[in-house]
Amino acid sequence: MALGGTDLNLLVALKALLEEGNVTKAGAKIGKSQPAMSTALARLRRHYKDELLVRVGRDYELTPFAKTLVPSVRRTLSAVEAALGTGRAFDPAHSDRVFRLTATDYAITVLGEALLRRVSELAPGVRLDLDAIPLDMHESERGLMHCDALIGPLGFGFDGSHEPLFRDRFVCIVDPANPRLRDGALSLADLEVLPHAVRSSGRTHVLPADRVLDELGVRRRVQVSTVGWLPLPFLVSGTDLVAIMPERLARRVAVPAGLAIVDPPFGRVDLVETLWWHPDRAGAPDHAWLRRTLVEVAASLPADDGAQTALFADTYTHQIG
Repeated sequence: MALGGTDLNLLVALKALLEEGNVTKAGAKIGKSQPAMSTALARLRRHYKDELLVRVGRDYELTPFAKTLVPSVRRTLSAVEAALGTGRAFDPAHSDRVFRLTATDYAITVLGEALLRRVSELAPGVRLDLDAIPLDMHESERGLMHCDALIGPLGFGFDGSHEPLFRDRFVCIVDPANPRLRDGALSLADLEVLPHAVRSSGRTHVLPADRVLDELGVRRRVQVSTVGWLPLPFLVSGTDLVAIMPERLARRVAVPAGLAIVDPPFGRVDLVETLWWHPDRAGAPDHAWLRRTLVEVAASLPADDGAQTALFADTYTHQIG
């Protein structure tokens, strides 16, 4: 199909090139060979009189002009698909769709079992690929294009549409034999004295609990940092370390590891896990089903009950007392 001498099939190639920022990846996305995509890119460069993609080191980047094309190309191609009726219906019960979810190890641990059970009930042929959130996710404007949905903390500035999934709060975990643990409690002074195991959240983002400690002037002595939440209980066990982590995960991991979960001396600080998706996918039936299923699963989680924390800490205090 052509309009004014321009092949509208180039729109598909252009959208893939703008989203992937790479000729080979763009070709794989739409089922075109690398030579065919190179030819399409050459035609697009001549049409726009712009390079569109330029090499920077070992990677490619969009030119400033190419970045301005992204929203209009998405809208135009979506409108063409709607007008031609090429949008595909989605029947979860008979689908073999593979959904790629990007999430923290915390979100996967808290949601994973219930999500897999629900997907198995509704869509037994559907597969989930679960990936960790890259540390540079916030730096790439194409980050959300490479996954069907992302589950991460509110306030981390991911681009795209979003909806809160569930709420948690931060707690402290320590070995029950830690000498600073008195009557099942820790003080702010204890948090300054004890060595800390922390989850690194990158150079440009601060977790809510970290922000509160900074505001209170608590200077922590970080002895070890990890790229995820799950290793923290195993680092703390049998040591004098303290770690601050979400309570839902602490219940799942720290308690079986024999650790005490303690109410934080800095008061309640919440963590809001949020569902993020690329606006381009908002109207797609398969993505709408995925988002709806994630929201339903999150709503089925047990309510956040901070009263249990004191019970856990008190139990371990009696065990070692």
